[in-house]
Amino acid sequence: MRDNVEGSGRARLPASNAIVAEKLFAPNRPMSDSPAADRATTYRILRTVEVDEYDPPVGAAEVQPFGEAQPEVNQNFRGTSRKAAKLSISNAAVEEFHDVAALIDTLPNHESMVTHQPEITTAANSRRVTSEDRNIRVAAFLYAASREDDNDYHLIVGRDPALDPVYMTMEVSGLPPANSEHFTRLEGARRSFSSFFGGDLPGTSYDFYDPPIPLEVEGSLFFDMSHATGSRPGPQSLRNDMPVVWELHPIARIVFEP
Repeated sequence: MRDNVEGSGRARLPASNAIVAEKLFAPNRPMSDSPAADRATTYRILRTVEVDEYDPPVGAAEVQPFGEAQPEVNQNFRGTSRKAAKLSISNAAVEEFHDVAALIDTLPNHESMVTHQPEITTAANSRRVTSEDRNIRVAAFLYAASREDDNDYHLIVGRDPALDPVYMTMEVSGLPPANSEHFTRLEGARRSFSSFFGGDLPGTSYDFYDPPIPLEVEGSLFFDMSHATGSRPGPQSLRNDMPVVWELHPIARIVFEP
């Protein structure tokens, strides 16, 4: 396969002093006899020291180099905040969107969720409330990703790079117990993510992708009450264009390069 690195022309890549290493990345794609396979995009992965605003800073020496064997990661969800909601998929019909900004326009405003009655807590047994009881399928692009301490992969997903930037968080969840009714779909989404990136899965600081990777994501809406006040999620380079703490969480299905 010939290299076809398509620079995006964006001004939204991380600052050069935040980049620790970069690598040309050809994803794990199914074998194909199609001539298009020879023209498939090769991406740059930019491995950075950028982290979410609420996380402690990391130095370049703490970022795992490319080519170093990744530590074995237990796939199970290790968090507690709103665990019941994060590990469940809504039964609602799927609503389809072709633009992240159009999806965001349909979401209840921030204040109404912060003051929601009944109160949304961060307790482990806090289930999805009515306004979160929606399933979404959206065509978008993956700009950056990291792995959280709770074993979720934190995806920063946005609009077509030709449009004004708008991003939101979508999470490939750590897994529920194997006897959960949601296990099969959540495990399938996590397997799809891991298979695409192979040995180049993101670590605890953000990897950026240039050009951003087209994808289709399906999942349930979730309001991140943990960060409804104070520090917000997202890497420094993109955070100003992340207008909501709403997420798709968990992702029930993810297709790269649809």
